[in-house]
Amino acid sequence: MSDQHNQEYEGLPTPAGKLTHFNEQGRARMVDISDKESTSRTAIAVTTVQMLPATLAAIKAGQVGKGDVLAVAQVAGIQAAKRTSDWIPMCHPLPLTGVNITFGDNDHDELHIEVQVKTEGKTGVEMEALTAASAVALTVYDMCKALQKDMVIGPTMLLSKSGGKNGDFKRND
Repeated sequence: MSDQHNQEYEGLPTPAGKLTHFNEQGRARMVDISDKESTSRTAIAVTTVQMLPATLAAIKAGQVGKGDVLAVAQVAGIQAAKRTSDWIPMCHPLPLTGVNITFGDNDHDELHIEVQVKTEGKTGVEMEALTAASAVALTVYDMCKALQKDMVIGPTMLLSKSGGKNGDFKRND
């Protein structure tokens, strides 16, 4: 990256204040991870779908016309995690070793989604977890939109990650 581009990003929380997804011409590139050590990596992302109590009740009772909302959304999330590099241009395709999606709710009007993704590799799985969480929420919306069109998705966030040279991260809030 040119010195001019580096100056624009000084002070950002990146190694040596430099963004790594730019080449020497300041253009986007996929980072070369050839020399990185392979480690066990895990990421957990969460999101919420806010809806009417009647919509949540229909999901829990299996009374949505398109079928079992949570089962379909779970498969969509697993597929999304596996295909993240097809959606996010600078992501490396990764051999995932596990994807686990769990659901909870507040017994009123919120469906909670948690996605854990694991791999043994040279780069992390944060994007896979976030993509999967988003796909799960979008699938819930798609399957329930006939019941309610004003559902709200989010916030979607990384809860934690482990492994890699940058170490572990755990959201404090």
